[in-house]
Amino acid sequence: MACHLRSVSLPSQRHSNETEVEDELHSLEASISSPSASIEDMCDGLRRLGDVYNHIEAIIHLPSNQVCSIQQREVLDGEMDSSLELIDLCNAMQENFAELKTIIQDLQVVLGRGDDASTQAKIQSYTRLVKKAQKQFKKTSKKTTSDKDCKMVRLLIKARLATGSLLESTLSFLSKEVEMPKRSLVSKAFQKKIVVTCQEDQLQALECIIGDLEHGAELLFRRMIQSRVSLLNILSS
Repeated sequence: MACHLRSVSLPSQRHSNETEVEDELHSLEASISSPSASIEDMCDGLRRLGDVYNHIEAIIHLPSNQVCSIQQREVLDGEMDSSLELIDLCNAMQENFAELKTIIQDLQVVLGRGDDASTQAKIQSYTRLVKKAQKQFKKTSKKTTSDKDCKMVRLLIKARLATGSLLESTLSFLSKEVEMPKRSLVSKAFQKKIVVTCQEDQLQALECIIGDLEHGAELLFRRMIQSRVSLLNILSS
């Protein structure tokens, strides 16, 4: 099922200035933390972060950023370690989204058969996977920016923190799709026998959203790798 979500992003120019990128990161942070934020906003946020990293890479290639002081190199070295951790996490999230999508597809099949036991098992698999993914964020670096950092490093740190926050918020939304009765895509009534009811179009919508998240995480992963390679070239020069 194809999905079409709104997308707000930076101007499509090769060399965005640092102020534009910083403004976009502030806008992203506000969107992620907004009380009215939705899972669709998280999908849109992944695409916007992909654009941010694309523009950060353009900034990295500016002549003024090709030469670093010893102090700047030390800071970049530290940020490289933190970014590698986040790249690994982003890759894991992409795999988690793919697995969640498969579970939702399987859930539609067992619901169609009226198999209550298998339906409950699939819901439990979904819940366990989301909780397992959430635990991966406990060890991520929370290092923030410093006044001593150059502008490029500050942008990299802010982008990393925004990425971690967005992915973590995304998992929170996904967990609520199953656990909150009033907003759940799967309504559950527990008495002597578990009764699970679900609208087919609602599950299809969830499958579509998770597919968008998977695609967004894949794109973000590639952009982060490109930025890392560009930074490695600076550090090795």
